[in-house]
Amino acid sequence: MYDILIVGGGTAGLTAALYARRAGRSVLVLEGGGFGGQITASPLVENYPGIPSISGMAFADALTGQALDLGADAELERVAAARRTGDGFVLTAGGRSFSGRALVLATGAKHRKLGLSGEERLVGNGVSYCAACDGAFFAGEDVAVAGGGDSALQAALFLSKRCGRVYLVHRREEFRGEPCHVAALKKRENITLCLSRQVTALEGADSLTGVELTAAGGVRERLPVTGLFVAVGQEPDNRVFAELAELDAAGYVRAGEDCRTSTPGVFAAGDCRTKELRQLTTAAADGAQAAAAACGWLDQAGL
Repeated sequence: MYDILIVGGGTAGLTAALYARRAGRSVLVLEGGGFGGQITASPLVENYPGIPSISGMAFADALTGQALDLGADAELERVAAARRTGDGFVLTAGGRSFSGRALVLATGAKHRKLGLSGEERLVGNGVSYCAACDGAFFAGEDVAVAGGGDSALQAALFLSKRCGRVYLVHRREEFRGEPCHVAALKKRENITLCLSRQVTALEGADSLTGVELTAAGGVRERLPVTGLFVAVGQEPDNRVFAELAELDAAGYVRAGEDCRTSTPGVFAAGDCRTKELRQLTTAAADGAQAAAAACGWLDQAGL
């Protein structure tokens, strides 16, 4: 019986493990993919306070080692089932059961992909899912943004201050984002709107050299860009925990800045919870807050 079970070995989950261990609590981190989370795909991280420059993999390795060195246990297994018991929670992963008195959900959220040939290969070499993370690498270059929601509009506005020309590609004639963002887009001289079009192919062997667009009528055209920022939404993976924590319509765990869910003893940290900003710094902050809240809850319960 662990004091705290943590689902997810990304920045939020590992930070929660670190803080919980420093508070003297026993911790198990269950991770279904690879420790480190989404940040491992970033070739260079330059927006984490106090660390001017580091690769995402190096950051993840250091954080994982830090949590393990403090005594956190870890299992590379995906949670297949979760239930509440009289004295806590039981998670099933890899055919085994793991018990804990408190539960921190740090399952993250995955960026939706376009599903195009070469997309995976070009991640970090022209294809990105985070303008705030990678936009600086394309200073003065021409780039494209795929999407029509607020994330895509904000990405285009952000990039327009750094890049040469920004092509915003949206499959419809109308945007789903806030009118104020749409108005701001139309005022930027270096933003070109490519409406009723979709990105249908990626060009380049080792790095992106262009994208193919297909219009609603089937007409194709090429954009000579070195960067493509995909902003077509994110997909949380919280269905296994739907009976333990309330989810919103998009599948995110309903939890505020205190990381507390509607279920006593269950806390949510990082990209998997309802929040405005999903960044490395906010994931770390959530991890610390969730661990502190979980430890406080255990203390109050006399556990």
